[in-house]
Amino acid sequence: MVPQDRFIKQRKNAWQRLEDLLKLLDSSSLGRLGREEVRELGRIYRRTASDLAIARAESRDPRLVNYLNSLVIRAHGRIYRADAQGGKRIRLFFTRELPRTFRRTWRYTFLSFSVFMIFAIVGFVGTRYDPEFSELVGVSPAFREMYIETQTHWWERLNEMNQQGASLIMTNNILVTIYTFAYGATFGIGTIVYLAMNGANIASVVALTYRAGFGNDLVTFMVGHGVVELSCIFIAGGAGLLIGSALLMPGDLTRADALKTRGMEAVRLMIGVAILLVVAGTIEGFISPAPIDPRIKYSIGAITGIAMYSYLLFVGRDN
Repeated sequence: MVPQDRFIKQRKNAWQRLEDLLKLLDSSSLGRLGREEVRELGRIYRRTASDLAIARAESRDPRLVNYLNSLVIRAHGRIYRADAQGGKRIRLFFTRELPRTFRRTWRYTFLSFSVFMIFAIVGFVGTRYDPEFSELVGVSPAFREMYIETQTHWWERLNEMNQQGASLIMTNNILVTIYTFAYGATFGIGTIVYLAMNGANIASVVALTYRAGFGNDLVTFMVGHGVVELSCIFIAGGAGLLIGSALLMPGDLTRADALKTRGMEAVRLMIGVAILLVVAGTIEGFISPAPIDPRIKYSIGAITGIAMYSYLLFVGRDN
C-alpha cells in the first residue's frame, strides 16, 4: 500500500494536467485540440480512473475520493460528448476537408488524368487503324471474335439483373480504384502503368466497336456513369501518385513525415472515391443498360459531372 501523501505527490501533476485540458474543452471542442493533446487526454483520463479505484480501495480521505470522482466524471462527460459529435465531424469532412484536399492535390489528379488520356488516345488511334493493335493493350482475340465481329451488345445483359449487376459493377470498380491507388507504393510507377493500361484498353474496345459499326451504342451506354466512374479512377490515381511522391520527393520532410502528411490526404481522397463509386455503380447498374432515350443518358452524364466538379471545386472555400 502506497502512503497517501506519496500517492498524491506522485499523481497530482497528472491530475492538474487533466484539469487544464478540461478547461480548454470548456471553451472549445475536442476537434480543436492537437493530436498529441487528444492522446494525452485519453491517457491521463484512463490513469486517473485507475487512481480513483486505488483511492476508493486504500484511502480513508473522502475529499480525495470525491475530487478524483468529480475529475473522472467531468473527463468522461467531455469525451463522451465529443464522441456524440461524430455527425458533425462527418459533415465537416464532406463540406470542407474533402473538397479542399482535392483542390490542394489537383496537380496529382491532373497528372493521373493526363497519363490515362494520352494512352487512351494511343489505344484508340492504333486500334482504329489496326484491330490487332488492341492485343498489345490486353484485348484478347477471343473477345474480338465473340463480341466485336458478331456485334454483340454484351453490356445489355445488365438489364436483366440490375441489382446483381450493380453490385458486381461496384465491386469491380472498387478493385480498379484500389489497385490504382495501392500501386502508388511502388514509387508511383505502378500507378502510372496501371492508368496507362486501363486508358489504352478501354479506348481500344471503343475503337473496335466503332470499326464494327456499333460504337455509338457502347458510348451511349457508358456516358451516363462514365464521367463519375472515370473521375474516380483519376482521383485514385492522384492519391497513388501522392504516396509515390512522398517516397521519391519528400522535400524538406523525412520520408516518414512526408508519407504521414500526404498519406492522410490520399486517404481523404479515397474516402471520397468510395462514395462516388456508389453513385457511378448505381447509375451503371440501373440506368445505363436501360432502353431509354439516349438523350436522357447524356443528360445524366452531364448533370452528374457538373454537380461533382462544382462540389469539388467550390464547396468549402473561405469567403
